[in-house]
Amino acid sequence: MQVNSSEIALLSNLLRKYGTIDLPSKGMSMYPIIKEDDICSFSVCNPSLLKKGDIVLFFLSNGQLVAHRFFKSALMNNEQHFIFKGDTNLAFDEPVKADQILGKLTNINRKNKSKKISCLINTFWTQMIITTPSISYLLQVYLSRKQGNKVQIRI
Repeated sequence: MQVNSSEIALLSNLLRKYGTIDLPSKGMSMYPIIKEDDICSFSVCNPSLLKKGDIVLFFLSNGQLVAHRFFKSALMNNEQHFIFKGDTNLAFDEPVKADQILGKLTNINRKNKSKKISCLINTFWTQMIITTPSISYLLQVYLSRKQGNKVQIRI
């Protein structure tokens, strides 16, 4: 989802004021954990306390709002950066700084049913996706067939 700087400021202020924010999902980069039009609840988080596998809401330098899985932090040009990747993506996102991180996923609402991100099935999926990168490729193949697309996937 594309947002401008005033919308980012608004989201950030709402998170600080209320501690949580609900946003609809778009895209399939976090399939099957997050599906199109799920309502995702994000809570304020401290970037230095992120754990590998956490799903985090952040914005990229081009203004794109993204919720992807945290993989690692790295020091680049003497600044801490955070590395994320969508579960169905083959490549990592551009590194982001702490001030680009808005919140951490805590809950998913799908078809009027609420599911905590910390439930057993999500915890199992997190371990699978972070330890077996080839799952991302298999998910891309599955989604392209499901959508009837003749997408050529490159590694």
